[in-house]
Amino acid sequence: MSTMAREFIISLYLLMYKLLFNFFKLFPIKNKIVFVASFKDNNLYIYRKLNDKQFPGEVVFLCKESCFHSIKEKTSVPVYVIESGNFVHELKAAYHLMTAKTIIVDNYYGFLSVAKFKKGVECIQIWHAAGAIKNFGLLDPTVEQRPKRAQKRIKKVYQNFHKVVVGSDVFADIFKKAFNVKEEQLLRFGYPRTDFFYNQTAQEKKREQFYQKYPQFKNKKIILYAPTYRPNPEDNQLKLDIDQLYKSLKDEYVLFIRLHPSVSISEINYFVYQDFVFDFSNKASINDLIVVSDLLITDYSSIPFEYAILEKPMIFYPYDLEKYQENPGIWAKYEDIVPGPVAFLTKDILRYIKSNDFDYEKYRAFKEKWNKYSKGFSSENMVHYLLKRHNME
Repeated sequence: MSTMAREFIISLYLLMYKLLFNFFKLFPIKNKIVFVASFKDNNLYIYRKLNDKQFPGEVVFLCKESCFHSIKEKTSVPVYVIESGNFVHELKAAYHLMTAKTIIVDNYYGFLSVAKFKKGVECIQIWHAAGAIKNFGLLDPTVEQRPKRAQKRIKKVYQNFHKVVVGSDVFADIFKKAFNVKEEQLLRFGYPRTDFFYNQTAQEKKREQFYQKYPQFKNKKIILYAPTYRPNPEDNQLKLDIDQLYKSLKDEYVLFIRLHPSVSISEINYFVYQDFVFDFSNKASINDLIVVSDLLITDYSSIPFEYAILEKPMIFYPYDLEKYQENPGIWAKYEDIVPGPVAFLTKDILRYIKSNDFDYEKYRAFKEKWNKYSKGFSSENMVHYLLKRHNME
């Protein structure tokens, strides 16, 4: 689809929302919290804590298709799907957005560019990751290459982020640039989804459930390989020498591959490596895999920021670093962001694993730096703020 055609479709979509917003703005504000979700974890942690505190107001979820079913299964409140072409759901979404006192968003949503909220309404951005290596928001170099209309629209979306939840001072500084927000807009609460990594009982339960389902892995060390998504589809290929890893590690280890939801790779011959390589992209949650794995291999993913809380070893494998630095780009020098070690070839990965060459002090420093405010009470912090906003505490 050409850029012009894409912009035309977006303009029609936003015109629809603008008309709906203008109409529903005539309705009164209610004691209501609306979650706009692309990801489930942060939102569900807040929702459960609101239930624990017996929040008496309305709660509504507006979900992208990626998390619609999983959130609908775990809640007992209205859940609507957005950006799916379902006009009835979009209509209800517009109504709820214009009649809520608080809106919690976890991503970029174009319709926010045409939303003019009433006085007293607050839109809170709670990012879906605990840290970032790649550029996003206004730091993304591709923003400047987009049409002027698109650039204006993007900035309007960020202007509607009245508050932004952060888990660390370093991430706070990134958000200031990425979303053009000021210090007084930041809520240093930490991320609710990280509460799980401070809850030993919940983790043990996850382990038990996992090994009940997959008892064959009980006596093996688990390597989790979780590469991130590349903007160009042709770059989403497996650049790990499975055969080399298999020959050297098969007796002691198994390799779990967890691909980004937008990626699928069919080039692995799982039959040849059937006792070593396992695709866990859709078979278990990322929390399950973080808990049961003994070692993480990744590149530009946000997983290390949570994995570090458990202080387990990580290897960073940015085999295409030069290309990735061009698009989407990295906010600082790669080696200065990650706690290492950094490997560019499979043989280097093997060397680190075999020698157990990991600096745990670096992992602890990385954990403290990026999770300064994520200490196991983030859901409590967030809900306390919400209840205060809604005059419930």
